[in-house]
Amino acid sequence: MREAEIKNYTKLNELAEKGGIVIFGCGVDKDIPTCEIRQAFAIESRIYNRSFDNLSVNEAASVYEKIVGPLDPETVLLHIGETDIEFFAENSAEFDNKYRELIGYIKSQNKKCRIAIISLRNYDSDPQIAELNKHLKYNADSEKCEYGDISAKKVWNPKTSMEVASFVYSIGFVHPLKNKRPLYDLVKMLFCYNA
Repeated sequence: MREAEIKNYTKLNELAEKGGIVIFGCGVDKDIPTCEIRQAFAIESRIYNRSFDNLSVNEAASVYEKIVGPLDPETVLLHIGETDIEFFAENSAEFDNKYRELIGYIKSQNKKCRIAIISLRNYDSDPQIAELNKHLKYNADSEKCEYGDISAKKVWNPKTSMEVASFVYSIGFVHPLKNKRPLYDLVKMLFCYNA
């Protein structure tokens, strides 16, 4: 199955422009409506979703090399860990090592790339996921990455936010969102849109 996903993304990369924002995650991330969100919030940056079913931190660096690396992203939004809950429970230190290896690999490919590590959703207050999110935060801090906390369900009305953003943009108060914006705002737009 992974080979089919890789083949599909490789073909899409031939059409893509370099230097955009890349979502590199697993599971439900594949369904993030990037084009709709990009249009609704007047985001000029290219956004590419290169998420995989059941992507583990153990294989993330090799998949990144094949699929995300060729895009030479300006920003990478890492949302990996959903598949690794059991692995984390068995050996949290090894999980942290693999995550830091992934971050190190990304930085070695592009020193100017901004990296945001996104927490796992934890709407049911699962203690194992809460602990994993603490480790993700620690990894973000120790590797000088940003951390996007989407663990708790937030009250956010995308329609109202879109209407306000559209109004403010249309009357000329702000320019369309460029790459250099707070990553957390981008995380909320992309990962909490359907929450």
